[in-house]
Amino acid sequence: MRRAIYPGSFDPVTNGHVDVIERARKLFDEVVVAVAVNDQKQPFFSLAERLEFLREVTAPISGVKVARLDGLLMRFAVEQGAQAVVRGLRAVSDFEFEFQMALMNRKLEASVETIFLMPKEDYTYLSSRIVKEIARLGGDVSNFVAPCVVKGFAEKLKR
Repeated sequence: MRRAIYPGSFDPVTNGHVDVIERARKLFDEVVVAVAVNDQKQPFFSLAERLEFLREVTAPISGVKVARLDGLLMRFAVEQGAQAVVRGLRAVSDFEFEFQMALMNRKLEASVETIFLMPKEDYTYLSSRIVKEIARLGGDVSNFVAPCVVKGFAEKLKR
């Protein structure tokens, strides 16, 4: 089985993330969407909320599993039997950081490749950070995230 890991904080999952998941699924038999736990960040949504949002938005996509990622990505990839890590690139500005990470990951675990996928052009401007800012300022984010995430914002921001 060809398995890939798609890691991220997904705070929150956006339509761009879902697009990358769908693209990755066409290339791999299974895609494990790994939600990273980072004690040094204060996410807007809890880990449980992010996992639930991802399970809901990926439910219609066969061959997708959602999991919690604690610790080193390459260790997780080996434990999951993955051959690749998928990373989304929206713009050239994403490339430098992602390229450095890919090279470091190759040093840590040469058997796991990094695959860069570009989302649909409609999503190249989209980021979780921007979506959170729009929501905090009272804007409509329904074109950028799934209905469950829109509801999550409404509950958190009590609108």
